[in-house]
Amino acid sequence: MPAKILVVDDDLWIQRVVLAALRDQDYALTTASDGTVALAKAMADPPDLVISDVMMPGMSGWTLVTRVRATPRLALTPFIFLTALDSAEDKLQGFRLGADDYLPKPFRPEELAARVASVLRRSQHLHGAAREQVREVTPTSARGFNGNLEDIGVASLLVLLEMERKTGLLVLHRDHPQERCRLFLTQGRVVDAFMDVGPEARHVDTVYHALQWSAGQFEFRALPVEMRDQIGSSITALLLEGARRMDESSRDDGIELPEGDML
Repeated sequence: MPAKILVVDDDLWIQRVVLAALRDQDYALTTASDGTVALAKAMADPPDLVISDVMMPGMSGWTLVTRVRATPRLALTPFIFLTALDSAEDKLQGFRLGADDYLPKPFRPEELAARVASVLRRSQHLHGAAREQVREVTPTSARGFNGNLEDIGVASLLVLLEMERKTGLLVLHRDHPQERCRLFLTQGRVVDAFMDVGPEARHVDTVYHALQWSAGQFEFRALPVEMRDQIGSSITALLLEGARRMDESSRDDGIELPEGDML
């Protein structure tokens, strides 16, 4: 079946340009003019990829990607931002919120087509493998799985564990800066979390801190967890609040990174 792509932009001319750029490929293309309509269409018929502008009336692209990542049936959907916002801070914001790629306007149609093909290939391979790995882990098994956060982000990883209602320990660590944390899950809910190495944080603050990581490694081990629930929120609620905090923090801090660190 052809890959289903949802194109979201309030500019009808840009919609036509994107459709023309992808017309020669075997894709099923659908459009929406704002994030609210796009989310409704995605919920009714989940796409294989979303290409979205940022600045739109109603629901912005920032909010749309946050809602997509917080919705279990859409959480692994690849997402490409196609926007006139091209500063380093804007790109960082996009990747923090869960985008798979970020292409500034104006763009070359052939570059968009190449990036779409690359994201779809990567998604099919990585997310398919991740789902199979998660399903192989039973709550009482000593087995587990591990991987890189560059391949599957913290948000998507948590949604997978929630969907499969897994019980066990999720360890996240990265080298730059040196940090390590542990998240304990029961039936797909994070019940407690601790920083072993890095800034002092406990419980829900550890979760929000880890959601900002875009690189590092993870390991999940299925094991019995008998702990008091110190978090008190579903993973969906944690992702929405974490995205809000990252958005607020990026505006307050005015973070800027060199271009070479973004892609």
